[in-house]
Amino acid sequence: MSSSDECKLYDCSTSLLNVTAPSGFTVAQRRWRIAYIRIYSSRVMLSLADKIISQRATQLPSMTSQQFDHYVAEFDHKINQKRLVKTVKEKDLVSLNHLGGVDGVVDALCTNSEHGIRDDEQEVIKRQEMFGFNKYHKPPPKGLLYFVLEAFKDTTILVLLVCAALSLGFGIKEHGAEEGWYEGGSIFVAVFLVIVVSALSNFRQETQFDKLSKISNNIKVEVVRSGRRQQISIFDLVAGDVVFLKIGDQIPADGLFLDGHSLQVDESSMTGESDHVEVDACRNPFLSSGSKVVDGYARMLVVSVGMDTAWGEMMSSITSDKNERTPLQARLDKLTSSIGKVGLVVAFLVLAVLLIRYFTGNTKDDNGQTEYRGSETDVDDILNAVVRIIAAAVTIVVVAIPEGLPLAVTLTLAYSMKRMMADQAMVRKLSACETMGSATIICTDKTGTLTLNQMKATQFWLGQESVEEDLAKKIAPSVLELFYQGVGLKEFSGSPTEKAILSWGVLGLDMNIEKLKQQYSILHVETFNSEKKRSGVSVQKKADEMVHIHWKGAAEMIVAMCSQYYESNGTIRSMNEDGRDRIETIIQSMAASSLRCIAFAHKQVLKGETEDGDDQSRKTNRGIKEDGLTLLGIVGLKDPCRPGVKKAVQACQSAGVSIKMITGDNMFTAKAIATECGILGPDYQQGSGEVVEGIEFRNYAPDERMEKVEKIRVMARSSPFDKLLMVQCLKQKGHVVAVTGDGTNDAPALKEADIGLSMGIQGTEVAKESSDIVILDDNFSSVATVLRWGRCVYNNIQKFIQFQLTVNVAALVINFIAAVSAGEVPLTTVQLLWVNLIMDTLGALALATDRPTNELMEKPPVGRTEPLITNIMWRNLLAQALYQIAILLILQFRGESIVNVPETVKDTLIFNTFVLCQVFNEFNARKLEKQNVFEGILKNRLFLGIIGVTIVLQVVMVEFLKKFADTEQLKLWQWGVCILLAAFSWPIAWFVKLIPVSNTPFFSYLKRLRIIYTIVKRPINHQKP
Repeated sequence: MSSSDECKLYDCSTSLLNVTAPSGFTVAQRRWRIAYIRIYSSRVMLSLADKIISQRATQLPSMTSQQFDHYVAEFDHKINQKRLVKTVKEKDLVSLNHLGGVDGVVDALCTNSEHGIRDDEQEVIKRQEMFGFNKYHKPPPKGLLYFVLEAFKDTTILVLLVCAALSLGFGIKEHGAEEGWYEGGSIFVAVFLVIVVSALSNFRQETQFDKLSKISNNIKVEVVRSGRRQQISIFDLVAGDVVFLKIGDQIPADGLFLDGHSLQVDESSMTGESDHVEVDACRNPFLSSGSKVVDGYARMLVVSVGMDTAWGEMMSSITSDKNERTPLQARLDKLTSSIGKVGLVVAFLVLAVLLIRYFTGNTKDDNGQTEYRGSETDVDDILNAVVRIIAAAVTIVVVAIPEGLPLAVTLTLAYSMKRMMADQAMVRKLSACETMGSATIICTDKTGTLTLNQMKATQFWLGQESVEEDLAKKIAPSVLELFYQGVGLKEFSGSPTEKAILSWGVLGLDMNIEKLKQQYSILHVETFNSEKKRSGVSVQKKADEMVHIHWKGAAEMIVAMCSQYYESNGTIRSMNEDGRDRIETIIQSMAASSLRCIAFAHKQVLKGETEDGDDQSRKTNRGIKEDGLTLLGIVGLKDPCRPGVKKAVQACQSAGVSIKMITGDNMFTAKAIATECGILGPDYQQGSGEVVEGIEFRNYAPDERMEKVEKIRVMARSSPFDKLLMVQCLKQKGHVVAVTGDGTNDAPALKEADIGLSMGIQGTEVAKESSDIVILDDNFSSVATVLRWGRCVYNNIQKFIQFQLTVNVAALVINFIAAVSAGEVPLTTVQLLWVNLIMDTLGALALATDRPTNELMEKPPVGRTEPLITNIMWRNLLAQALYQIAILLILQFRGESIVNVPETVKDTLIFNTFVLCQVFNEFNARKLEKQNVFEGILKNRLFLGIIGVTIVLQVVMVEFLKKFADTEQLKLWQWGVCILLAAFSWPIAWFVKLIPVSNTPFFSYLKRLRIIYTIVKRPINHQKP
């Protein structure tokens, strides 16, 4: 820094100091300006220090092996590392005392319990080399070869391999080795392509999951280094670090309790015991990696990391199977299997019919002679004929198996996961992608999801008097001092509510936190959680023996604990019924203005009277007195709704998805926010059952609860148990339920729900682990986006199923009719494999990459019982399949005379027309219901590119691969005929979509017929003697 720059900095500081002169500024404003100067100056000094350190670091050589050995010797001289690791892992209190207790371990690890280790890269590297990294050994990721071998286990692949072997053998037998390998070899090539594409897709999916896993496992941990609190990655944690823990945190390593209040941890992930474990400095100072903080807060000394922890050992032995089969994939596997079975039945029928036709003398050879003439027929001719018949049956099986169907699902899910990440949603479980599309109800939190979670104090009532300006002057000093204690004396978790209250205390009440902490010592703390909805602290002034108990939290709950209240002049009034009613009316009016009401209460006792409750409560320092309190005042905090949340709620409601808001706020605040967000409409009436409190819902009889649960739109003053209970009731009613949650206590509801949505910013690690999808920006609009993507996934897969089944039905029927009637198949195995494999693979890619559209949010939700193939899909695919069957059979039986071409050219025309029909039908498949199939097509360049590639490959197949594909070159006018016939599928699709269809599933009619048949059959059986 130049001298001129230093002068400017000095001048700036001087002018700021001049600003703090008494003229025109309040005491609070002057204090804030002084604080600003201190912060500004300290930042300048720190930046200069960092610059000097970095310059020195570049000049210093890295640690030599001799220096490192000396460093290790220094640690070993003070402590035996293995002994220390074992002591903490086995929770051996006796061994810990032999090591000098927690203080002895702090000294041995060359750290400081207040300031932590040195914030220096060299220091961190030394400790990592000495004590290890905070990572566990993962099983090696599955390679490409693993997925190739897995693909060979697929029944479809095995059937195709058998068909390929038979076809290859029969082909060489009939046509010789030079040309006989075409069909069998092409099936082998097709199988190879299916395996490679499937293996590559699954391998890519595995890699993507590993990346997501690294992101989700990279938890931020708050530590202190060189006296400065900072957030670091859990992987950068080292032995000797001092970590801050609060409710909802996952303990990042094995360590020891330094200090804190009311710390309870859940060690069920390690021990299987569901009881919460109390942790303190005397009886149980041990903290295990992988455990969850369920109450209280603390500072922890990291002792062992990574593989030296029990959690690391356990996790390294677990292999997580990321290739889970989603419900939709399981249904598609069943569908593929069913289609394959139909193909086998048809193939056996064809085999039987053709054999019967041959051996009864109903088939003729190329010269018009009867092929089978009994004993006169040569054995070789019989074998060749049988081989040809079996090859035709094999072709039928190949046609029936939809190879592209599993691939389409994998591509769709992988594509949507990647896109959802860009739309602020990280998918942790693959099944959530598709399940979200079926959601019928979303249960959402209020704070931070529907609102901005940016609290600001806007109202203040002291007793029954509203105080708006100059609070410090209007409130008696004795009462003001009590407010200072209640607001400023606590370990702050950094929640928006606490920040808003602290800001109000400093700005509105002229509170000096540093001075306050010097005058008082904190005795006990009860931390806030969503069940208690309040927090408490007992403090003692260092100058006397008096203990002050303070409670703050949900206003109506705190008021219920009070029997008196303060007035602004310091007078204490008894809270009679009238006074209590007036205060409750004040709370209701504040809540109706969308304010969160926080009340403060106080009680003064002698030191020996601080604890309340039984012996166990006193032992655990969790019994702060709750009765006979005096109300200090009520603060109203405003948390504005997020921009766009009303639009997102309306979008979900118009999509047939009901939104239920579950909040811990009181009923009036909840109603005001719900109305502002559009959850409660203008038609809401008091007493309609749409708004209830958690305790009311909890106390319903089971039948009454089931009857009323669907009507409820808002549940106020709810506990996590109430949320869980609502989810269970809704699922019993047949709904697909999505739930948002951010707290540790939300974990049961998140796990119980069909789709658990945790919050990425405010959410605790426990909540994230229990969820299926993490909403990275905590915004309800992102929840609506996830709903759109879920529907898009389901819709894209349905599009492809319609497209795929049209191909299969048409090809199967054409080959079956031709084989039975004429004794030969018009479409060869190579041609059918080209249609089935290349068309389906490229078709899957084209139809799987359509992005969500607004029309998806105009349909009702699919729900649990909706069939995968709807009546609309049956209508579309049957119309297209019948048209294709009709024109191809006409070409098969009358093509030579109509088009005036030889038989070989006719067969090529049939093949070319069939493929082009699929190209045109791919456009039809883009929209299942809308007549305009070209809407938004220019935005999907991938689709247009794939169509172009398909056409080019078809031209190559027809014009250049004549022997391999068994085709003949076509003239331009013949190409024109094929294109014209295929293009008719567009107007057919347009007219067919005008035909209305029933909502009753197609196959339900067959079930009804079966039931009717059973009912009719019973009396007939009874009448028999």
